[in-house]
Amino acid sequence: MDCNKVGKLIFALRKEKGMTQRQLAERMNISDKTISKWERGLGCPDVSLLHDLSVALNVNIEKILLGDLEPNNIDGGNMKRLKFYMCPNCGNVITATSDAEVCCCGRKMAPLVPKPAEGEHCFSMEYIENDLYITFPHEMKKDHYISFIAYVTYDKVLFVKLYPEQGSELRIPRLSKGKLYFGCSKHGLWVNEV
Repeated sequence: MDCNKVGKLIFALRKEKGMTQRQLAERMNISDKTISKWERGLGCPDVSLLHDLSVALNVNIEKILLGDLEPNNIDGGNMKRLKFYMCPNCGNVITATSDAEVCCCGRKMAPLVPKPAEGEHCFSMEYIENDLYITFPHEMKKDHYISFIAYVTYDKVLFVKLYPEQGSELRIPRLSKGKLYFGCSKHGLWVNEV
């Protein structure tokens, strides 16, 4: 851990939040001299203080230890680059249009890699009026089910959360050409062109 880099980051984040050294110190129940010492690179925060510092500055502990906040490249928010993250513990689904550090239930999650739809992870589509009627043969049991379906075009995402014991059919508004993603609670992410 480079105390100079950590100190510069703490200084920049504190200024970004509009806090004085004293205000940050009061939030953490430490002295402002300690904050000054860190910011001058004369020492690093003790491990026992990292959580409070992370909360006060609204930044990941790992980033504090690295002393660096690398920004993502600006991607213009293209929905075709959408990444899906699904927590294996609670089933929470999170999306991002670029690389992201995503955590849930205390664990880091990697983006799901979509596979071409096949077998029980295949679905049928037909157009009814201005809607897309989707059916799928996948079981919908508590321990194995389709968790979500997302219709993604270049500028829109229509996201539908599904639940165990729900029916295996769905009717959603028809959008322009895109991809239909669906997440299986056991087997990850599947995709098909629409």
